Amino acid sequence: MGYLLKGKAVADNISVRVKKEAEELRRNNIVPKLKIIRVGESEDDLAYERAAVKRMTSLDIDCEVLSLPADIDLDTFIDELKNTANDNSVHGILLFRPLPEQINEDEVKFIIGPEKDVDCFNPINVAKLLEGDDTGFPPCTARAALEMLKFYDIELKGKEAVVIGRSMVVGKPLSMMLLKENSTVTICHSKTTDLPEVTKRADILIAAIGKSRMITDEYIKENATVIDVGINADNEGKITGDVDTDDCIEKAGFITPVPGGVGSVTTAVLADHVIKACRLINKF
Repeated sequence: MGYLLKGKAVADNISVRVKKEAEELRRNNIVPKLKIIRVGESEDDLAYERAAVKRMTSLDIDCEVLSLPADIDLDTFIDELKNTANDNSVHGILLFRPLPEQINEDEVKFIIGPEKDVDCFNPINVAKLLEGDDTGFPPCTARAALEMLKFYDIELKGKEAVVIGRSMVVGKPLSMMLLKENSTVTICHSKTTDLPEVTKRADILIAAIGKSRMITDEYIKENATVIDVGINADNEGKITGDVDTDDCIEKAGFITPVPGGVGSVTTAVLADHVIKACRLINKF
């Protein structure tokens, strides 16, 4: 039976260090601050927002939320984003994506400077991720998945990793991060032919496809490590992952639950990024 890799211990480990650094900054009259920008009232965004605000408060990081209407026009959105980017009291900016269709991401993705872009929206941070430059900020969820693997001492070097999903939020960046750890990486997507045949080769399987309980035991190799990054709601409103955990747990060696897995680590990583940004901006 597979061992459940729970996120709380990982998040707590990160949070202890972050809180000490936040307290040190405050002793030197530097107040670390995150600003969250949400467009619309998506329940997924609201849930993440609540968790992020709670985490920041517990770690002595100031947190402010800018809530904008879903029908906001592009010019008004740009003005709001620029005002936030130019606010010297703000060290980290988290912009929830995807944005509504009237907001063209290509027109706004450079407005948040890379030094405040704590979730890898600015292409400069994307380029740093591709180059393996640690001065940038990877997406928080992608880094949270990697933190889970490292915390539980899952061997990455030389292992075959398969990532299902190619988004810029998880799939592509996490693939680059695993490559940096010397894994052999395959990226799968909706057009992959015979997906189970590909995924069954994986020592480490990352599910980030966005389909509730899509991954069953036919997709995984015996004793594989399965990292479920999916956050979905089923017909009853219950939060589910991309992996059918009950079906896979007997075959997997290690598996993350949803909820209680990668998602619970993401806000701790976000807090860590805010502290890093605050230090860089203040040269502290």
